[in-house]
Amino acid sequence: MGDPYILMLVALAVLAVVDLVVGVSNDAVNFLNSAIGSKAIKVRNIMIIASVGVFLGAVTSSGMMEVARKGIFNPSMFMFQDIMFIFMAVMITDILLLDIFNSLGMPTSTTVSIVFELLGAAVCISFIKIAANDSQSISDIWNYINHKKAIQIINGILLSVVVAFSVGAIVQFFSRLIYSFNFEKRASYINALFGGFAITAITYFIFVKGLKGTPFYKDLKHLIEGNTLIIIAGGFVFWSAISQVLIQFFKVNILKVIIGVGTFSLAMAFSGNDLVNFIGVPIAAWNSYQAWEVSGVAADAFSMGILAKKVPSNVWLLLLAGAIMVVTLWTSSKARNVIKTGIDLSRQGDGHEKFQPNPLSRVVVRTSMGINLGINAIFPKKTLAFIDSKFQKPVIELPKDKTYEMPAFDLVRASVNLIVAGILISIATSMKLPLSTTYVTFMVAMGTSLADRAWGRESAVYRVAGVINVIGGWFLTAFVAFVASAVVAYLISWDKTMIPVLLLVVALLIGRNTLIHRRKSKEEKKQIHMERAELITINGVIEESSDHIAGVAQRVNKLYSSVVNDLATHDLVKLRKTDKHVTKLNDEIDSLKDGVFYFIKSLDDTSVQASRFYILILGYLQDVAQSISYISRATYKHVNNNHKNLKKGQIKDLKSIDNTLSKLLDDISNTFEARSFDNLEHIINEKKELLKDVSKSIEKQVERIRTDETSPKNTTLYFSILIETQDLVSGLMSLLETYQEFHISTKAVEIEA
Repeated sequence: MGDPYILMLVALAVLAVVDLVVGVSNDAVNFLNSAIGSKAIKVRNIMIIASVGVFLGAVTSSGMMEVARKGIFNPSMFMFQDIMFIFMAVMITDILLLDIFNSLGMPTSTTVSIVFELLGAAVCISFIKIAANDSQSISDIWNYINHKKAIQIINGILLSVVVAFSVGAIVQFFSRLIYSFNFEKRASYINALFGGFAITAITYFIFVKGLKGTPFYKDLKHLIEGNTLIIIAGGFVFWSAISQVLIQFFKVNILKVIIGVGTFSLAMAFSGNDLVNFIGVPIAAWNSYQAWEVSGVAADAFSMGILAKKVPSNVWLLLLAGAIMVVTLWTSSKARNVIKTGIDLSRQGDGHEKFQPNPLSRVVVRTSMGINLGINAIFPKKTLAFIDSKFQKPVIELPKDKTYEMPAFDLVRASVNLIVAGILISIATSMKLPLSTTYVTFMVAMGTSLADRAWGRESAVYRVAGVINVIGGWFLTAFVAFVASAVVAYLISWDKTMIPVLLLVVALLIGRNTLIHRRKSKEEKKQIHMERAELITINGVIEESSDHIAGVAQRVNKLYSSVVNDLATHDLVKLRKTDKHVTKLNDEIDSLKDGVFYFIKSLDDTSVQASRFYILILGYLQDVAQSISYISRATYKHVNNNHKNLKKGQIKDLKSIDNTLSKLLDDISNTFEARSFDNLEHIINEKKELLKDVSKSIEKQVERIRTDETSPKNTTLYFSILIETQDLVSGLMSLLETYQEFHISTKAVEIEA
């Protein structure tokens, strides 16, 4: 009788390990963003500090495990079998949901997902039990669900968004007034007091408040309780003195110390608060099984009121979980992808933007600009001028022969991010509230970015759109988690054999997502965003533009052939797929054009004339991409509207053109890959034959119209393809002629030199 539940426990243990991996991959953004974004400490040292914090946080997370046992539902209303169904549904859903967000590079809340998964599965099983009991009605659902606690948790999570953003913005504003962007020039005592405040706040809330709920607290309780003011005041004096000594005698940058301590404390707070999200359910399942096994009662008759009691977690299990989390931190590429999203949205400078503007982001930005004008009208000009002076960013002069990548934001903002987030999370942890660490750290970072004027006129609409997308994803997380967990719980309760089926689905989907992520990562490595400070010479311009041309030629060749072949077979699915690839090509070229500012800025003094050449090359590439885009879209529209197939003669002519164009594009690609620019003259001469073929095809179609052509839609599509093919070839030829001219002039300059 116990065998199926033993297998379920084994499955839950495996799922717990997988959940730790996918969960930490998403939540690493919470405590690594500030340190990595500010470049205050070497990445290796940051990872070591975070790893130690995660280990210690795992030990202090015991008290939080109660949330999985009784925080969402009333365990006494459920039997052992019901509880196991709920826990299996939660873990299966959680892994899939988090892995999808990791693959997208979007930070989401593991707390929100686990809360709504528990709620969804519990509600589903509750309705099943109510339906099977003639004496109960739907209103009895509140006897099963701990709705007061659930509402408290949900309200706390939502409130954290507003509180974190507001507190982060306010603290950053006043910190910038104190420090400005020239924090190195501040008096040492100011730095010491700031260090004293920051480290005191961190140590009190992390170490003192964090000890509650652990087995060690009872031994220290008499020293802590009732002495709060003394501990805080003494800590402030002590840490301020230590900070002054470090600054005065050891020339230590105290902000780097704060970032190191803050990263450690936030990693510890994350582990203490969020470990329940990953292993709380399996541990609760194990406790349930132990209680049921010794009872001798049937699985569907043993009440789980035992879960309402406080059960200490096994410290060794917590440490094992901490070890898995640390390994994931060091190895997960998906974690780095999520971290990049957070840093990009909060960085100080402009650059490539991941998110596109939407109507809501435009409204928010316009409204904010209106409010800003109102504030400027109310406050005295001298006050505004004083404030503006504190937000003036220094101009950093770099040696001409040096390469240097600027940090996303400075040490002051990184310190504020860590201090505010660490304190808020620790307060919630001490109150046994599973506050979303993702919500808090992300919204604190966004609040400090806003206060720090990181969102300027050039970037605000993109950054706001990004924040809206992330927050929208959070609400989607809650809805999907609730519904998906309820569906999975229903399937499991319907038939236990669904468990291995669902586990197989989990394995297949995670494998698929991993392969897609790896392929996407490789593609992104090939894309070059002009967001850098290294100098570009004439040779650099040639190398970079050659790579772009070779790549575009290869892709256009493949796309054009796909359109012709799929049009011949009227394959709508393949045409839709091709159209997506065409859209992606256009987006990438648009991204290159968006980076022209950074490209020109990074040219060395002897290569400025190359800027005109590079702009022209990108313009011609865009013309080529737009031509293949029009061909693809027109073809897809024709097939999607179920119009007649093109005639055999038309398809034959298009395939002949495709063969000639394919040879031309292959020659272009090979020439630019090998940098054999002396072959350009030969390739340019090839265009005549191709354009002649296109002209003949147009003449043939005119003749068909006058004799046997009966479909105006076919004629429209056919002419559109031929004319756009002419434009595509013309764009390629203009590109090659421009390149040939530039190559000749460059060689002449080299000879003269």
